[in-house]
Amino acid sequence: MNWSIILYDNSDTSCFLVEEVMRTWGEKVLSQIEEVSIDMTGNYKSLVKKISPNAEVTVDRFHVTKMIHEELNQARIEQKIVAKSLNAKKRAKLFDSLKGSKYTLLRAEEKLFEQQKIKLKEVNSASPLIKIMHSLKEEFDALFEKSKDWGEGTLRLIDWLKKASSYYHKSVKIITRWFAEIIGYFERRTTNGIVEGINHKLKLLKRCGFGLRNFNNIEMRALLFWHFPKSLAH
Repeated sequence: MNWSIILYDNSDTSCFLVEEVMRTWGEKVLSQIEEVSIDMTGNYKSLVKKISPNAEVTVDRFHVTKMIHEELNQARIEQKIVAKSLNAKKRAKLFDSLKGSKYTLLRAEEKLFEQQKIKLKEVNSASPLIKIMHSLKEEFDALFEKSKDWGEGTLRLIDWLKKASSYYHKSVKIITRWFAEIIGYFERRTTNGIVEGINHKLKLLKRCGFGLRNFNNIEMRALLFWHFPKSLAH
């Protein structure tokens, strides 16, 4: 039987807490873990190698995508600063096109609304840099969605890194450092999607439970949130 075990902690000592919990499972269970999906923060990779030496470490693709998005958005912000040094006509064109363009640039192009498509054309016309970086962002998303196997995904990612090296400086360095763990996604398509979904629900529960004074009440509502109809959790 296959099991998915989710561990989430948001404290500074999360690695220590995760190790403490996992140690309670015993060596037999730890030695049978085949794969662990992580993000690129903390020392989770070292932890997995230490207590589950037979497990393959895979970096969650959505955290890599988030990193690409953040660098694209930072370039958008910097282009707005560049606009201040241009003459009035060029400044107005660049600044106006970039204003309110964040989610247009980060959203998958195929999912854009008509107004967002118009905005994207304006941005591409005003900023050649953002046009190239947006195109690379779309290509990056596509290689994870459309690569049929490990070989194809690996080759496409190598090709992308070559093209992106002049534009996504930070992301390319980090992807290169974590390359083996990132391409592990193409083997089994494992992600942290379940964890992110749980985290989203907990944040929603926290907002709904504002004013609850003890942890037991929050814990009870969390159990209701997952095991009973949503109407019972409110």
